[in-house]
Amino acid sequence: MKLNGIFDWLIDFFGMRKSIRLGIYGSVNVGKTTLANRIAYDWTGEEVGIVSEVPHETRFVQKKEKVVINHGGKKISINLLDMPGLSTRIDYKEFFKYGIKGKKAKDRAKEATQGVIEAIKWLNNVDTVLAVMDCTKDPLTQINATLLGNLEAKKIPVIIVANKIDLKNSKPQNIRETFSQYPVIEISGLTGKNIDKLYDAITKYSKGR
Repeated sequence: MKLNGIFDWLIDFFGMRKSIRLGIYGSVNVGKTTLANRIAYDWTGEEVGIVSEVPHETRFVQKKEKVVINHGGKKISINLLDMPGLSTRIDYKEFFKYGIKGKKAKDRAKEATQGVIEAIKWLNNVDTVLAVMDCTKDPLTQINATLLGNLEAKKIPVIIVANKIDLKNSKPQNIRETFSQYPVIEISGLTGKNIDKLYDAITKYSKGR
């Protein structure tokens, strides 16, 4: 057995995986920061960022380091990375209906655009990705397809998070059927429903590079 193989075996034997960079990706307002806050609070007692109904509230990568998940007899240390929402087009006028106008709207759009670029660049530095999707919407979008295609090309492990199952019009089965080749975990980041299943998946599928 090679040295790296022995090291990996010892890590698994003692229930502790090496630290990984876990990126939370997805479209705007799918619940990425809500999920990041849930994970961070469960294991550190602190949240990551502000949640808002306004699109592109998260415009910069938000980090929470050394989050140790101790679940199901396994431990894994993660650097949690809450990414800005991915979008194919950002128009400053979309902020008008939220009371943000003029220079503030334009500045927000500019920052949001830069945030998308930053999130894409981070694909070269993350070890595992939680691809968050909204159960109340059609999952077959250009953003989801492009994100998963990039992750597959880079051989980055991905867990699809079918979020917002607490809503009456949620249809997580659509996500599961559309992306059946990936592990799909149905949760509510808001209420915490099924969050243990997500922690199981993180300890199972996450890998350092």
